[in-house]
Amino acid sequence: MGRVSSPSGPAPLRPPVGAYPVPAGRTARRLEWVHLPPHLRSVVEERCGSPVVAATSCTGGFTPGFASALTCADGSRHFVKAASVQAQRMFADAYREEARKLAALPPETPAPRLLWTHDGDWVALGTELVEGTAPARPWREDQLAAALDLLARTARVLTPGPPGLALDPFSTEFATWPDLWERMDALYPSPRNADAAALAARFAEVVDGDTVVHTDVRDDNLVVRADGSMVLCDWNWPVRGAAWLDSLLLLIGPRGDGLDVERVLAEHPTFASVTAEQVDIVLALVIPYFLTSGAQPRPPTSPYIRAHQTWQGDVLWDWLCERRGWE
Repeated sequence: MGRVSSPSGPAPLRPPVGAYPVPAGRTARRLEWVHLPPHLRSVVEERCGSPVVAATSCTGGFTPGFASALTCADGSRHFVKAASVQAQRMFADAYREEARKLAALPPETPAPRLLWTHDGDWVALGTELVEGTAPARPWREDQLAAALDLLARTARVLTPGPPGLALDPFSTEFATWPDLWERMDALYPSPRNADAAALAARFAEVVDGDTVVHTDVRDDNLVVRADGSMVLCDWNWPVRGAAWLDSLLLLIGPRGDGLDVERVLAEHPTFASVTAEQVDIVLALVIPYFLTSGAQPRPPTSPYIRAHQTWQGDVLWDWLCERRGWE
């Protein structure tokens, strides 16, 4: 397959595994404003301080909960998420956790500021609306550089983590992931599976740290402002761990889009003290999660999630094999 050309900056230096298989920015099937029950719309308008006159749904991401930019009669704009506790319990729990974590982040964190929460038969939260767009796909060199700068700044602000934010260590939260290699021989047989599993089994040796790690950094969780700076959204799953982990996981999409992420590892200050072996161990940890998840049935509320997961797993496996010199 030919190389993916970049809208800005130098052309990618390697061919991608395959073009990103989902329509970036148009992956979510979400509830719209008109679908919310009247009592919840009233709560949202009361918290926003004015009647809602327009709503634009966020079509990125892979969850079905309500997530919209709202414009009110007084001209104010807000970003609101909501999910039904009965019909969407998993997502309601996630929004509740996101609100808890946003409330504990220091104000200098480059994240949307939490304004209010509501917890009843629906969980809802309102944040400041960050005006901007998601990074372009395929990834561009300039936007990758901006995202890495954002994560370096975030790590500085969140090391150590704020005292009011209780988080599990990375090694605890991901303790079961090495075991997923046991399923890989049936799904994706390879003579290198055992070698990769041995790497993944060592992950607790390399992920320790006292930084708040977002763990879900990808293009649809980033907002690019008009000046090129970025904000990191969707703080549902942070843990405590090493400061470089988010920056490494960010590179999955750019690697798959054909950018030279090995140069990033060699030159970016975030990775100055990170060894090649540490990188390989984390890649080996994440591969089976994406590939075994991608092999699951496709949920009707998220038609693109499995293709997204499988592509990410393929990108990671190709990357690890190249780094280890495996065929």
